[in-house]
Amino acid sequence: MLTAVCMTLGTLLGTVLAAGQLSDFWPYRLACLVFVGFFRGVPPLVQLIFWFNLAYLLPRISIGVPFGPEIAGWSTNSLITPLTAAIIGLSLHQSAYMAEIIRAGLLSVDHGQHDAASAMGFGRWHTFSTIVLPQAMRVIIPPSGSQVIALLKGTSLVSVIAMGDLLNAVQTIYNRTYDVVPMLIVAVIWYLVIVTLLTLVQRRVEAHFGRGTNRPAHHRSRTRGKTREKQP
Repeated sequence: MLTAVCMTLGTLLGTVLAAGQLSDFWPYRLACLVFVGFFRGVPPLVQLIFWFNLAYLLPRISIGVPFGPEIAGWSTNSLITPLTAAIIGLSLHQSAYMAEIIRAGLLSVDHGQHDAASAMGFGRWHTFSTIVLPQAMRVIIPPSGSQVIALLKGTSLVSVIAMGDLLNAVQTIYNRTYDVVPMLIVAVIWYLVIVTLLTLVQRRVEAHFGRGTNRPAHHRSRTRGKTREKQP
């Protein structure tokens, strides 16, 4: 659940950041570059600990008029639970990497595609959704799948803030039974099973977006053989 939520939020925010880095409006572009650089540079474990202990820095979170009356306010401890801290920390970390992946995918599409679509009378959204994005997905999907797997394994970090994930559950059991190695082996098996399933899904998605561009190896070798036969 944590992987799905953080990947979704990270991808949405990463798309906004990628668009900002390609924007001609330099304040927006600069803000996105600083954001990506900062959250790529800060380790996710540090972010998790920071958000979980935000109450030490900001005991109360409030909404109101600047230097004026407060409209609503909440205790930071009641808002920033282990789950909330995990979602914020991992989503922000993920968004910085997804921004670079999406930006690379968009840049991989030749600019002539935009010119051709404009010449045919396509609007900007129609050009992006039907021409640019399908081609960019061939570049975006493989590293995005790797990011999902990395995020899945990275969720084990939330055990340091006492969130009940897989590793935390294993630690709770072996602290009671002292079967440290057997329980860690159980955790490894579960991670391997889930990662294998995600890898299979990734391969299917890659094949879907790669239709028409990737030919089987035996077909390529057969084509090369026929070409050599035709040569005098």
